[in-house]
Amino acid sequence: MKTCLVVDDSPVIRKVSRRILEDLGFEVAEAANGVAAMAWCDAMMPDVILLDWRMPEMDGLEVLRRLRASRGGDVPQVIFCSGETEIERIREALDAGADEYIMKPFDGAIVAGKLQSLGLLQVRAA
Repeated sequence: MKTCLVVDDSPVIRKVSRRILEDLGFEVAEAANGVAAMAWCDAMMPDVILLDWRMPEMDGLEVLRRLRASRGGDVPQVIFCSGETEIERIREALDAGADEYIMKPFDGAIVAGKLQSLGLLQVRAA
């Protein structure tokens, strides 16, 4: 089973994300901030990370940069999930090493589509 770490300071976003990802067959872990996310990745690197931008203690961009510079940090696919809508900010996240970008609010179809595009979810036959 593939693992996903959901990193967001909003308990509601983490809960919604968990439900979507579990319905898609992922094992899900949660972190409420970037410091907790890095500790989790040091202990066990997930297959994919759903990463918020604006968080206390360490923002998502810093998490991404530290992750990519760490041992094994090139392995997880990172989907930035943020309310940032300016193309310059989205480009900044992608240039820092994000594999995909989702704008909030999002739904299950959007998450599934991004996971499929990254090869982390098989397309289900109708």
